Amino acid sequence: MLRACGLRDDDFSKPLIGVANTWIEIGPCNFHLRELAVHVKDGIRAAGGTPLEFNTVSISDGITMGTEGMRASLISREVITDSIELVTRGNMFDALVVLVGCDKTIPAGIMSLARLNIPGLVLYGGSIAPGKFEGHSVTIQDVYEAIGSHSHGDMSDVRLKALEESACPGAGACGGQFTANTMALVSEFLGIAPMGLSSVPATDSGKAHAGHRAGELVMDLLRQDVTPSKIITRAAIENAIAGVASTGGSTNSVLHLLAIAKEARIPLDIDDFDRISAKVPIIADLKPGGRFVATDLYAAGGTALVAKRLLDAKMLQGDQITVTGRTIAEEAAAAKETPNQEVVRKIDAPLKPTGGLVILKGNLAPEGCVIKVAGHNYRHFRGPARVFDNEELAFAAIEKNRIKAGDVVVIRYEGPKGGPGMREMLAVTAALVGAGLGDSVALLTDGRFSGATHGFMVGHVAPEAANGGPIAALDDGDIVVFDIPSRKLAVELTDAEIQKRLASWKPPAPRFTSGVMAKYALLVSSAAVGAVTAVPASFASPTQPQAVAPNPTHAQLGRTL
Repeated sequence: MLRACGLRDDDFSKPLIGVANTWIEIGPCNFHLRELAVHVKDGIRAAGGTPLEFNTVSISDGITMGTEGMRASLISREVITDSIELVTRGNMFDALVVLVGCDKTIPAGIMSLARLNIPGLVLYGGSIAPGKFEGHSVTIQDVYEAIGSHSHGDMSDVRLKALEESACPGAGACGGQFTANTMALVSEFLGIAPMGLSSVPATDSGKAHAGHRAGELVMDLLRQDVTPSKIITRAAIENAIAGVASTGGSTNSVLHLLAIAKEARIPLDIDDFDRISAKVPIIADLKPGGRFVATDLYAAGGTALVAKRLLDAKMLQGDQITVTGRTIAEEAAAAKETPNQEVVRKIDAPLKPTGGLVILKGNLAPEGCVIKVAGHNYRHFRGPARVFDNEELAFAAIEKNRIKAGDVVVIRYEGPKGGPGMREMLAVTAALVGAGLGDSVALLTDGRFSGATHGFMVGHVAPEAANGGPIAALDDGDIVVFDIPSRKLAVELTDAEIQKRLASWKPPAPRFTSGVMAKYALLVSSAAVGAVTAVPASFASPTQPQAVAPNPTHAQLGRTL
């Protein structure tokens, strides 16, 4: 059957290397991965392997934002991971390259490698170039904020359309330090993606070489039997958290790193993010809170320059190995800083003295929640709750100017189970900014935020409302208090009053009773542990790990390199 697909005798004598491609024709983030795969396969062949490409799914967060389609986004992370596992196990690949682009494909690619634990790496398709509008650079973030300005009467139809037509000029993932670029940095700081290759922009002429080199590297990993478990360690995960904190990265990194750690069987707690972030300054001036985009970071010296700054300050564990065969310290030492660049600050002159991620707990979020403090200096907020049971109701209230300065917008039943799928709220947060309320209201949700979100926005509230978390007990007018220095999120109600309200609470009927959405809602865990779909504890014996041991590959069955 493989002969029928074009393979010949010499192909069968070589290792079979899976090339998992998240190419899709819907959205720029993954649109170019078909072409990139050609170069990856050329590199594998040149290094003595037989590449076998296969596809999996991808959901564009930017396209589905603000719609029912966004429910599919986080769920796709699990589906992508599962599908890569199935094809790899089914064909007993000897090694694996995963090509990734849009937000959920990156953590899914890493999760699949950690789960399978065969030699492999991920390669990011790269960031989109910034668009140009009225003489300045723009990203998709500007479009969503312009929608808010338009609905508030501050932007004409003509200008909004012109901005929409300009913001995304070609292939590549969204340009700021939003979720895709944050997770691409995570993959490099973890060591599971080749530093300097993943961050080459999507349309840069060097991307073809990056693909070819990735194909060569996976063969090196196979020959040396370097598996993901030797790369993705506790120290590597802490390095990745430090990288996110120093660049003002997306809050989604918390969710995804917790999930990656679970697949790698590495203990990680949501509080670890706050502990590490509190020690690491923000040194990268990147959107959404800053001035620059990912292509600017690449031109300034890339992720290696960020790593070098952190390493020099002893904020990185430099002995961790990477898929290039070098340690992260060696990768950082090779950084080439562009003279007079303004994107990456010196450690002693940071944008902020502490990192961009803060974990809050309290009587509204006993398991925790996440706020990104990059791009603003808020430390306290107190105001009356304006409670909405889904994203659409909140968006409509903003459009109709029913949200006032000082309000705390609460959006619940949008968590992993309640959504299901934990929708991102960029449409809502951008509308608040566009309406001129970005600095005068707070937002609280058991859903998620886009990496493009900025302002006083708190997400991942756990337990979620659908599981009877305290957020389900909130009523309009309840006073909500945010205290960043004390890491507290609370409602000014007694514990007795909260419990009294919850005693009469009834869970809403599930939005889906069949299909993938229903299966996900049934199996998904709390956002505080990564919103992963978990095998019931009763399924595994107490003495055995729940993860299934990997199938033997062809090499393990006696084939030689």
